[in-house]
Amino acid sequence: MRRAATALTAAVSVLLLAAPGVAPSAHAGPATPVVLVHGRNADPGVWRATISGLEAKGFPADRIFAWSYDTSQSTNEVLAGRLSAYVDQVLQKTGAARVDIVAHSLGSLPSRWYVEFGDGARTVANWISLAGPNHGTGLAWLCAAWDQGCRDMTPGSYVVTNLNRDDETPGPVHYWTFWSPCDEQILPNASTPLNGAANTETSCLKHNDFLTDPAVIDAVAGILAAG
Repeated sequence: MRRAATALTAAVSVLLLAAPGVAPSAHAGPATPVVLVHGRNADPGVWRATISGLEAKGFPADRIFAWSYDTSQSTNEVLAGRLSAYVDQVLQKTGAARVDIVAHSLGSLPSRWYVEFGDGARTVANWISLAGPNHGTGLAWLCAAWDQGCRDMTPGSYVVTNLNRDDETPGPVHYWTFWSPCDEQILPNASTPLNGAANTETSCLKHNDFLTDPAVIDAVAGILAAG
């Protein structure tokens, strides 16, 4: 019975997170809401293992949200503003003052732009980047000709250059990055760490393994639980 109830709760949570808007909370819990930001050519469904891991650690299901967006659009001109609006909805529905952001891959760029150049310095407590192309990835040149998200990820792009121009970790936000020496998508692998962040080298993980690796999920849960 317990296993069935847990499975049902997880399924309902995923369905709510995948909806276009923010699912309303039944009641405000004590935890800071977390907003999950997926990577290129993905959707909120990639966070199933992370969501299950957080809930298993006691994180309230009604404080977990996953933002869905078109990864081919401009990081700075379109996506950062839409993320800002989404975070505002989360804050309104939960009554919280701030959120934590966990971003995978490309999701690190619009969420970081929001933190650095938008309202994020006021509304974000922790920003966590999993395998983010924070200094660009050479692999993005393969799709840069037709995809704006790919262009934004190229080394030396407008987005990457401006994010790293001065202080890489500005404001009162706590910055965390996780990177792998075996990441086949972020080239070079050292693109992810940021000056001023708590940078963690993981075991030999492939790019999408960050979404399901128990050690990474446990580390993220620990950060979120610490507040």
